[in-house]
Amino acid sequence: MRKKQFKAESKKLLDMMIHSIYTHKEIFLRELISNASDAIDKLYFKSLTDNSVALSKSDFKIRIDLDKENRIIKITDNGIGMTADELENNLGTIAKSGSFNFKKENAQDKNIDDISVIGQFGVGFYSSFMVSDKVEVVSKAFGEQSAHKWISKGIDGYTIEECDKDDAGTVITLYIKEDTENEDYSQYLEQYTIQELVKKYSDYIRYPIIMEMSHQVPDTEKEGEYITEISEDTLNSMIPIWRKSKREIKQEDYNEFYKQKFMDYSDPIAVIHSKTEGQATFDALMYIPENPPYDFYSKEYEKGLQLYSNGVLIMDKCADLLPDYFSFIKGLVDSADLSLNISREMLQHDHQLKIIAKAIDKKIKNELKKMLSNDRERYEKFFKTFGLQLKYGVYANYGMEKDSLKDLLLFDSSNGDGLTTLKEYVGRMADSQDTIYYACGESAEKIALLPQTDAVREKGYEVLYFTDEVDEFAIQMLMEYDGKHFANICKNDIDLSTDAEKEAINQKNEDSKELLEKMKNALDGQVTAVKFSNKLGKHPVSLSAEGYVSLEMEKVLNSMPGANQGVKAQLVLEVNVKHPVAEKLVSADDETIVKYTKLLYANARLIAGLDIDNPTEFSDIVCELM
Repeated sequence: MRKKQFKAESKKLLDMMIHSIYTHKEIFLRELISNASDAIDKLYFKSLTDNSVALSKSDFKIRIDLDKENRIIKITDNGIGMTADELENNLGTIAKSGSFNFKKENAQDKNIDDISVIGQFGVGFYSSFMVSDKVEVVSKAFGEQSAHKWISKGIDGYTIEECDKDDAGTVITLYIKEDTENEDYSQYLEQYTIQELVKKYSDYIRYPIIMEMSHQVPDTEKEGEYITEISEDTLNSMIPIWRKSKREIKQEDYNEFYKQKFMDYSDPIAVIHSKTEGQATFDALMYIPENPPYDFYSKEYEKGLQLYSNGVLIMDKCADLLPDYFSFIKGLVDSADLSLNISREMLQHDHQLKIIAKAIDKKIKNELKKMLSNDRERYEKFFKTFGLQLKYGVYANYGMEKDSLKDLLLFDSSNGDGLTTLKEYVGRMADSQDTIYYACGESAEKIALLPQTDAVREKGYEVLYFTDEVDEFAIQMLMEYDGKHFANICKNDIDLSTDAEKEAINQKNEDSKELLEKMKNALDGQVTAVKFSNKLGKHPVSLSAEGYVSLEMEKVLNSMPGANQGVKAQLVLEVNVKHPVAEKLVSADDETIVKYTKLLYANARLIAGLDIDNPTEFSDIVCELM
């Protein structure tokens, strides 16, 4: 027996790893299974060129045994095994990786393409000490006559001695710690816990992971009673659905996998399954849910795709793979190209990850565009559920994604044929029209009743109806579409009158300058101007806005958390010069002008969807004039 000590640096690293690096102690099983898979990969690789390897691929397996009474877990593989020197180098020196060296040494061999060496960093094995007081490793290298046993209780060091073992491979024995007030180590001795952990982290390891399982089955001789049967069960499915050819997979298979994997009762509205090769090689399987998750609009919701490396779960929700505007996407990515740092649990945000994220973003956008073109009904169903996210995507990050998202947006409009894209709106424009007109409001029905909407439609122009708070902000960020600029019909600078009509209304306002100034003063700073207008159709009055901030922007900005109601649109009270109310104003005395003005202003605010500042005064004036 040779007694060894870890180097001082290794002691510090081991202590740090056990107490700090791994957030969840349960990943010890993932690490040991991955190491076992690596060992089998090496022997399988050798079998491709060495006839002395009697095992075929179907003979390889990983076995887990539980001894609850003695608090022992054993993980056994029939892989390549380790010599005494390899035990010394791979287990005695922390962060020394035999798998990494193996892959490096065989990088030029064409047969290595069929081998996915997972454990490229030699730290994962030591996660065993998070749950164990003592760890024993018995290993016999393929082709060697003798086996060796490595034993350690942690940072105090380890021993290596010769021992007996019939076949090549490795047996790792964990002596599980006693429970404490804060830690339940006994859970790892329960078969259902092991079953769940294998399913969670190692379901797609290519070799069968077997364990002796007890099952309660009906007693055929005694009705109503059960007996315990013992069987060897395979815990993992081995072949990931995302690595299969699309031709092999039915829609029902995709749907069933989604519902089981992501805990949804409904089929997804769309499936995106792709294999990408090039700068980054990865498989992706993504889903668009039919309904948003229950916590989608809460602070607790976490976006992200599951991240796998060669079928081993690395991260349950990798947020960096999805932009916020696609936060509703569920799914996974499996790649062997990612650079992993000291443990598989901690992903280094490197160049490869960014390449993958960019490719995924492009793939989702292309799939949505295809759905929009080929299955409009399904796309509109999707957009009514998640379209708001795409609109925020146009506005976010100073409009960085506006060009790639603008053709995915849908809006209601005065066209009356359902939702429309910007491209479809422009396609319906007359050659002489150079502006895309829109109006904002709580609903399409309310926007359709606005005086300005009537006036614009009378001129033969279509109006987009913006009913989401972000709509106008997104369009302001977009600025133009296909060379056509956007214009809010409720802004004061919109005038579709003929030259003659403009001249006539300008003259009317000039002649009524004294009256309009009295009306402005009556509102005591609530508007920047009062004027007569010829663009209100049959409606008596309306409010428009001057400058950048529209009425809708004022409402949105002042409704935000922490807003101090300081954002104000510069309002203009417009009175329809063709309505009888205009004649009433011209002939009224000063006192009546004040009352009429306040009444008209209150009505204009109601039409615009704004609150009345003084409802009591409004009511009193109405009753008095009646």
